[in-house]
Amino acid sequence: MDPTPLPFEDGFAAEKLFNQGFSYTYDDVIFLPNYIDFAADTVQLKTNLSRNLPLSVPFVASPMDTVSESAMAAAMASLGGIAIIHSNTTAAVQASLVRAAKSRRVPILHDPVFLPPSAEIASVDDFSDSPFILVTESGNPKSTLLGYVSRDDWLKTNQNDKGSRVGDYLVESPVTVPWSYDLAKIDATLNEKKANSVGLVRDDGELVDLVTREDVDRVKGYPKLLAQGSVGPDGEWIVGAAIGTREQDKERLEQLVKAGVNVVVLDSSQGNSIYQLEMIKYIKKVYPEIDVIGGNVVTSYQADSLIQAGADGLRVGMGSGSICTTQEVCAVGRGQATAVYKVSCTAYKSGIPVIADGGISNSGHIVKALSLGASTVMMGSFLAGSTEAPGAYVYQNGQRVKKYRGMGSLEAMTQGSDQRYLGDTAKLKIAQGVVGAVKDKGSVLNFIPYTLQAVRQGFQDLGANSLESAHNLLRSRELRLEVRTGAAQVEGGIHGLVSYEKKYF
Repeated sequence: MDPTPLPFEDGFAAEKLFNQGFSYTYDDVIFLPNYIDFAADTVQLKTNLSRNLPLSVPFVASPMDTVSESAMAAAMASLGGIAIIHSNTTAAVQASLVRAAKSRRVPILHDPVFLPPSAEIASVDDFSDSPFILVTESGNPKSTLLGYVSRDDWLKTNQNDKGSRVGDYLVESPVTVPWSYDLAKIDATLNEKKANSVGLVRDDGELVDLVTREDVDRVKGYPKLLAQGSVGPDGEWIVGAAIGTREQDKERLEQLVKAGVNVVVLDSSQGNSIYQLEMIKYIKKVYPEIDVIGGNVVTSYQADSLIQAGADGLRVGMGSGSICTTQEVCAVGRGQATAVYKVSCTAYKSGIPVIADGGISNSGHIVKALSLGASTVMMGSFLAGSTEAPGAYVYQNGQRVKKYRGMGSLEAMTQGSDQRYLGDTAKLKIAQGVVGAVKDKGSVLNFIPYTLQAVRQGFQDLGANSLESAHNLLRSRELRLEVRTGAAQVEGGIHGLVSYEKKYF
């Protein structure tokens, strides 16, 4: 082999590329391939969300009211990631969402309605969003389970019987098992007892949920989970929650801590404020056992400010979300690739993990965010529209969709998210987001394992067998990048076809 140096640079080190005064997005840059000496299945993606909170996979569900509630939190934890439950509701409701997610060890959550056998079902609305009503002796979760009334069965046979009593349409009397049973134990119990459902009961006797044979078969049909679930020292799922920086958020935080929250995210579009610095210091003083994640930030200066205040993690991104208009409305922000790299360089010096928040629409974006220094990626639209996302499906132009809205939209602001934009005391509300819809994506338990495998393959092409390895390659300048022209971006995507079917799994 000729050892003579090449007469040109084959790509650029990140520090050179990102110090030229341009603001780059993920699509603007491309990594050059490296040497492979390992299989994709051996790539390790374990990481830290914050200073003291490890995760098996680097995926975080965004604290948006159309993305993260209890069902998403349970599902993401079962996959090895985490969800941050939104704060666009009352403190009591948010705390109950945390408790509900932590009160089970299977990624199945129905948010059931409880009624006594003497109650009447006046309409389908009595089922709320649950597929059944759980019938207990006294009509609350802390009494004996008698059975359930199926929403589908009631719709088929009894919807015209407006005065139907719950007890008249009771389906069996399910066996109960401890809330901590995993899917295998629940499956074994169903087979042993020849039952079609089991009730999940906490140690104090509280009925948590009902798991049916259909639920178990559905989850068993998904790809095998590729990572260990996110379980805390208490044996329950790890769940995060968002709060603001106002005085009343201290009371919200108290309720969340009592509910067992594992990490708190200060939810602000511009995190470098006196309000957030003071809240970080308060949390670290009063609840030193709780990690607090500050943000959002896009510059090294902002990052350093929050780190000095005591933040255990940083959330990076401003105006990069698909439903966010902050850059257009306020003329501030930064291209997400540049922001992640710059903030990560500062955070690395203090051992603080970085969350790349926004701009993720495919697995390639995830690979880029992580390889540019992020420890995790936070996703909104990528998870919106899934089975586990809040909201009901509707049909729009022949497609099955769910609502997805920015927390800076006027619609969300009317429910309290204006505090995130420091606009809760303003007389005039200025939107920094929009309301839209996202098509049905199925369950995150189905498509996230495929996404994880695609990320592993991306790391293999980079020659990085772990997240730590990718960061080392970045800082040693071995990882090389280039900027893509508009034509190169077109060439790198699907093009030149009369028609095609876009499927990745």
